[in-house]
Amino acid sequence: MRLAEGMSRIGTESAFKVLSKARALEAEGRSIVHLEIGEPDFPTPDNIVAAGQRAMGAGETKYGPAAGFPEFRELIAAHVAETRNVPVTMDNVCVVPGGKPIMFFSMMALVGPGDEVIYPNPGFPIYESMIRYQGAKPVPIPLVEDRGFSFDLETFRRRLSDRTRMVILISPANPTGGLVPEDDLAEIADLVRDRDLVVLSDEIYSRIWYEQRPASITRFDGMLEKTIILDGFSKTYSMTGWRLGYGVMPVWLAEAVTTLMVNSNSCTASFTQRAGMEALSGPQDSVTRMVAELRRRRDAIVEGLNRVPGFRCSRPAGAFYVFPNVTATGVASGELADMILNEAGVACLDGAGFGEFGDGYIRFSYANSMENILEAVDRITRLAVRWAG
Repeated sequence: MRLAEGMSRIGTESAFKVLSKARALEAEGRSIVHLEIGEPDFPTPDNIVAAGQRAMGAGETKYGPAAGFPEFRELIAAHVAETRNVPVTMDNVCVVPGGKPIMFFSMMALVGPGDEVIYPNPGFPIYESMIRYQGAKPVPIPLVEDRGFSFDLETFRRRLSDRTRMVILISPANPTGGLVPEDDLAEIADLVRDRDLVVLSDEIYSRIWYEQRPASITRFDGMLEKTIILDGFSKTYSMTGWRLGYGVMPVWLAEAVTTLMVNSNSCTASFTQRAGMEALSGPQDSVTRMVAELRRRRDAIVEGLNRVPGFRCSRPAGAFYVFPNVTATGVASGELADMILNEAGVACLDGAGFGEFGDGYIRFSYANSMENILEAVDRITRLAVRWAG
């Protein structure tokens, strides 16, 4: 027996490989500071947990509608309409177990061999993985450090073609923490509005921003009708293990995604949806506190890493990652990430794991305690004598 040919094209996330290595070192008695995983270290708020427990206690452990409970979809639609200032209804909403199904289902429904998909690079590795799995051609657009890690728009213009079927945007971004400015979004909208393509707008970090609120491309004329908004609960409400996300899209596509849900997951867990309803409708003070603390940590890690010889660290505008340029160390970023893990006991990710234009950078997640962040910076600073001497 052999695997299907498509499996040779599918990728993975380097974060989980590094996590496995880090845990193996811990099993040997090593002290490791984990800055590799993009997961909030805050607990799921008590009111959300209680809502999930109540739902389980009430017997909501059975199948539910494939697209999600109607009342939950209505709540999501109202939230999206308010936060993006766009007219959407529950018919535009599909509830799914996490954010990745929206990526996968959208591409399954829209993209095939011979098609091209534009995506940000460095970017979330599952984008390229799913593009390749579908047999389409990945078309990377560099995110430029001196533009706050926004698109190189000239490259974007050149790489749009009659074969482009999807454009992927993410703002704030993983791994860079960068935002796509409104002016850039307006220009992108002008370039794609009259083309036969769909925009997948990954807005999973939409609530985690600091000085400038991120904009959605759906606010520009003609774009709501050809955009898929991907959002969810993992990051904003620290619900990574609950597996709860959603897509907001044109009705014809929502119907196709619902069919794919029927054929794959059947539905999203009912008690998880009830917890999500509480997350959206309940108090938001936990989100406010989390973002304030993440901002404090961001400032500390940026200041600390900029003191490390050979590091140049931009101040991210959102999410909870820093993406320092390490080319001045004279050490390849992959080798440097391994050295930082094995010798300093700090787990981090080689930027090349996020695409070719991430080479020369390293990603650190500051979704960890201030104490651990300062300890990590101290360890890296002490290790720097290896390349700074």
